[in-house]
Amino acid sequence: MKNTIKLEIPSINSICPVALDTVKSLLKQNDVTAEDTSDVCTAVKEALDNCIQHAYADEWIKPIFVSLSLEDRNFTATIRDTGIGIQNIEQARTPLFSTLADASGMGFTIMESFMDSVKVRSTPEKGTTVTLKKELRIKK
Repeated sequence: MKNTIKLEIPSINSICPVALDTVKSLLKQNDVTAEDTSDVCTAVKEALDNCIQHAYADEWIKPIFVSLSLEDRNFTATIRDTGIGIQNIEQARTPLFSTLADASGMGFTIMESFMDSVKVRSTPEKGTTVTLKKELRIKK
């Protein structure tokens, strides 16, 4: 059976816990292990943080679109913004690279270390979509 949840949240830090609680609830009701739940939440948080920090620059609060799905043991999270986009995806995925002086530049590296697959699509001035996938372990 496929479970799908779609959220539209504002690009502010204080709302991220709402999205992460939704992820945790979806995984908990499907008996996913605590380790995999933690991994997925870490990766989703990094994707949300990237939207908040980079997508909309100094503009007013804009939407972040989150889609979560779980079918059997296959989890997919899609995080999409309609912001400034990424000029060079390969460079953005390089560890320690950031366009912001106060950012670690480790967001994509962290996502990649916790998920089986991380895909990034971006169009300058139209936005970015990050798709995270992981085959999950179920509690015994």
